[in-house]
Parts: sequence; structure tokens; C-alpha cells
Amino acid sequence: MHPHKVNCFGLLFTKNRGVFYILIDDRNHVYLVRPSYFLKKMYPSAVWRKDASVKKLYLTFDDGPVPDITPWVLDVLKQYKIKATFFCVGDNIQKHPDIYNRILTEKHRTGNHTFHHLNGWNTDTNKYLDNISKCAEVVNSNLFRPPYGKLKQTQLKRIGKDYSIVMWDVLSGDYDKNTNPEKCLNNVVQAARNGSVIVFHDSVKSFKNLEYTLPRFIEYAQRQGFEFEAL
Repeated sequence: MHPHKVNCFGLLFTKNRGVFYILIDDRNHVYLVRPSYFLKKMYPSAVWRKDASVKKLYLTFDDGPVPDITPWVLDVLKQYKIKATFFCVGDNIQKHPDIYNRILTEKHRTGNHTFHHLNGWNTDTNKYLDNISKCAEVVNSNLFRPPYGKLKQTQLKRIGKDYSIVMWDVLSGDYDKNTNPEKCLNNVVQAARNGSVIVFHDSVKSFKNLEYTLPRFIEYAQRQGFEFEAL
């Protein structure tokens, strides 16, 4: 999953609106670490955050399973005795079934992330739904996260009949080439709060930031008294 891109011209972001940071890429787009009010209004039936009264966090990892990267994530989670949720691409599962089986064996939860990591805005609805169904042949889950966070309203309505659609409360920005490891860590440290659903990526391009951020963030959050759970 990669987030919506919003042209930054003329936009004002303020902390009291819940937007803590923006990430600016080389095309002058911004990524919101915490989703805007307007974005959440587009998908009101989706899960953005869990119970805000409970000091729990929900780590999620998108786009795997990927050799070396996903096993590293699993090792870290095992070290800290944490359960998480992996939104998996069906084609990657088919290529790396042993890694996917390890996710299940170690009692993490999985979710459908389409078979070919499709952008819903650019894909015919029936084709998109067929791709989800193909992924469902290898992912037995009622959780779905749209790649790029992008769905047409027609897709949202039809997918919502069979799946809980999971978005995010905190976007780490680990995939962004202009985000360094320290910035990635700061993004999640500053934005995480009770009930946050946090997005990381177990992908090659994200690994430099993920490798630095994940263990440090877990240790920070545990010192603050947070518990981690799978969705």
C-alpha cells in the first residue's frame, strides 16, 4: 500500500487538525503521515483506528511476503513477542509459500492486498474484484487493504459486503526514497496514539527505513506502556 498523493500547492497542515507531518517527494506531492479528515470521509466504512480508550497499537505490513525482508520482520516480532497483521499480495504468496506459511505458523494475522497489487482508481471494478477473489484463493481472511489506499466508491460498496476494509491511522513513510531512517522513526513516534493502525512495508525498497525504525519504535512504544496486537 502506498498512500494518496495530494498536490501541496495552497494546502495548510496544522497539528491540531491531526496532521503531524508531511512527506514531500521529488514530484512535489505530499504524503500525510496521519490521514486527513477529508480522506476518511471518502471511506467512512473503513477501519482507520481501533479503540482510542485502550493503550494498544496495531502493526501492519504491506506487499509481502518477500524473501529476506519478511523473515527479518518475523524475527523482530518474535524477539519482542508481538503479533501483527500482514496484508499480502497473492502473487508474492504464490512465489514464496514457505514465507507465508511461516506468518501463519507464528500466529500472525493476514489480509488480502489483491493478487497483483492493483490501483483501484485505475482498474475496472469487475477486474479489481476478480483480482481480490484470486488473492482469496491463497489468503483466507476477512481483512482487505487496497493497494495505494485507493478505491472507487463502487468497489468500496461491493468489497465491504465480504471484507472489513482496513486503512491506517499512521503511515510510516518507510517506502519513500526521500524519507531517511531517522525521519521514518520520528513519523511513527510522534503520530502513534491509542488504537493506531500503523503501516509499514515488508518490501525491498522500504527495508533501509524499516530495519532502522521497527525495533526502535517497538522499544519506544513498550516503554510508553503500549501493547501490540494483531487486528
